[in-house]
Amino acid sequence: MLLHPQTLDLLPRARAALDALGGDARFKLELPAAQLEIVTAPVPTVGEAAGALRDARRDLAAALRGTALVAGAGAHPFAAALGELNEGTRYEGLRDEFASVARRQLVFGLHVHVAVHGADRAVAVHDALRSYLPDLAALGANAPFHEGRDTGLASVRPTISGMLPRQGVPPALGSWEAFEEALRWGARAGALPDVRRWWWELRLHPLLGTIEVRVVDTQTTVAETAAVAALVHALVAWLAERHAAGERLAVAPTWRIAENRWWAARDGIDARLADPQTGERAPVRDRLGRLLDELTPTARRLRCAAELDAAGELLAADGGARRQRAAATAGLQGLVGWLAERLLH
Repeated sequence: MLLHPQTLDLLPRARAALDALGGDARFKLELPAAQLEIVTAPVPTVGEAAGALRDARRDLAAALRGTALVAGAGAHPFAAALGELNEGTRYEGLRDEFASVARRQLVFGLHVHVAVHGADRAVAVHDALRSYLPDLAALGANAPFHEGRDTGLASVRPTISGMLPRQGVPPALGSWEAFEEALRWGARAGALPDVRRWWWELRLHPLLGTIEVRVVDTQTTVAETAAVAALVHALVAWLAERHAAGERLAVAPTWRIAENRWWAARDGIDARLADPQTGERAPVRDRLGRLLDELTPTARRLRCAAELDAAGELLAADGGARRQRAAATAGLQGLVGWLAERLLH
């Protein structure tokens, strides 16, 4: 998020920021005019991706020094609910279609892409990975404040995003042919003039050839980002390896996963989530602890074991929402200043 250097409110100057960056391809516009997307190039390891993100954040902050600050979180703590949008054909079309709902999309997310080879395998991993979205969301919940007040949620971001269609837990696809038909139907209906509008919190990305996990809030620090990314990378690879070995991966009903997704948004790392098959609830800390143990051999092979260990440290900590609430004892402006100071940590 781009911030006014004095008031620390959102600063709708994304195009000016791009100009200051001289056309650097790592930085792109998004719908809100106070938001820039940082795009890292494909790399083999989470460590390399984290290094690229740190470099990009540092270069962005340096280019904007004196004119704007930069910070990461799932939502701005005290900005007005309606914000300015970027100009341009794409964004004007979204504004025309979604009216004031488009202006409410002042939300900031972390997207992790992992390449999975083979269409059938990618679909199988996608369908199984849906059940883990609430656990990932709970670990990365980082948006407790909105419009100057504590929402009572660990993350308000999915509530705001949910005003748009195709949000939240995606449907199980079943097959690549079914995915193709879903996109064809969306195109014929006018709902998907562009495949990039398949906006679920998890999606197959046919333009990039990846599974894209979009459920996690933007993380305040690079280290927190790397920890979450390592969990995603190891989890996707672990599921892909199990499918390649002939295992039939479990696929849970969407509504059951959505119930867990709500608890994750409400309680974050303190949530109790239900087993998608039995309904038995357990602390997400316990669920994630067991999952991290299961994923450790995979993480070693992927060279992200250190970052996965850091995800375990996040589990032992208070979570992003609690850390924000602790920092907010100095006031919400003090909180935003704290977020900006931690940009390169």
